[in-house]
Amino acid sequence: MSNGNTIVLVGNVTRELELRFTPSGQPTASFGLAVNRRWQNRQTQEWEEATSFFDVVCWRELAENASASLHKGTRVIVTGRLEQRSWETQEGEKRSKVEVVADEVGPSLRWASAQVEKNERRGPSDSQAGRPATVAAAGRGQGEPETNYASYDEEPF
Repeated sequence: MSNGNTIVLVGNVTRELELRFTPSGQPTASFGLAVNRRWQNRQTQEWEEATSFFDVVCWRELAENASASLHKGTRVIVTGRLEQRSWETQEGEKRSKVEVVADEVGPSLRWASAQVEKNERRGPSDSQAGRPATVAAAGRGQGEPETNYASYDEEPF
């Protein structure tokens, strides 16, 4: 994310996540996010509020994990990038929209608590979407951490 197009949003999920699969089998999930901004009007001393709405798109494991974990009303933190998508309707009208393509999604712990379950890393051919990991201790001493990360400089949590 070094291209300068990084966005961080904190808000509430506005609709249940919709998990779909591309023709090649890639999972994708989308949801709405409402971000509130509140400030005090210096002239009237009254509080004012504005709400912005964003469409968020997740891909692959993030899509599966988000759809299994998030629900309408959940307060989340989303990091990602803005991406414009264009298409033409069946009537020949050109349309476009700007979406947030998420790199990370997590629960906001400001007013809630969460329990994190690590999922087993899978390859593209595995079909255990959203199932928690059940790791056998064979070959490891009890209490030793699992080490099947994408790269060794990546922390699991």
